[in-house]
Amino acid sequence: MRLNKFLASAGIASRRKCDQLIGKGLIYVNGKVVTELGCTVNEKKDKVFYEGRQIILPSSFVYIKLNKPKGYACTAHDEKGRKTIYDLIKSEERLFSIGRLDYDTEGLIILTNDGDFANKVAHPKYAIEKEYHVTIVGEIKESELAVLRKGVVIDGERLPSAKVEFLSTDGKTTKLSVVIDEGMNRQVRRMFEAIGKDIKLLKRVRIGQVRLGGVKRGDYRDLTTDELNALVRAE
Repeated sequence: MRLNKFLASAGIASRRKCDQLIGKGLIYVNGKVVTELGCTVNEKKDKVFYEGRQIILPSSFVYIKLNKPKGYACTAHDEKGRKTIYDLIKSEERLFSIGRLDYDTEGLIILTNDGDFANKVAHPKYAIEKEYHVTIVGEIKESELAVLRKGVVIDGERLPSAKVEFLSTDGKTTKLSVVIDEGMNRQVRRMFEAIGKDIKLLKRVRIGQVRLGGVKRGDYRDLTTDELNALVRAE
């Protein structure tokens, strides 16, 4: 296995950043500094160290989809002492989420211990779509939908365009589908703040071809082979 893939799969960083670590002489293999890009290692026999710690691949990779409720932070240790998504999952593996949802947003999160897979799925290069269902207070005009689709401007910066579709309204609230593929920090919330709309509920319902359906709020399950393959193909 190439050394950069080994490090990325262990969750150290993306392959590109791992190449930088190798080039800087920060990686040791069997007690020797390795600076050659493209170097390969035997993951079962060679001993790889970074920052004085031996890097070991998980014995098996885990891929989970979680239906995150509101009121949970997407971090292993929350400095404010709030509940985290890891309180919901029973696993002996060190898992990390592919992308995050903010504290008040619910819906689909994918977690894994396969760092290389996580870095690829999250990388903007692959433009993997994320779909959200957004419930806003009141109704929305077609002109406002056009602004969202084109990309709102905040402090002189235009946010990426989005696919926005009307789903339903009862006059008091309106439900919309919003699809983005860049995932800037709080992008969906910032879009609606920019046109003066209050969000009542924000839920992510899809990442690539993986949908939230079938998992109750607060529950999780392993990705199926088809779901996993769909994400791998999307890379």
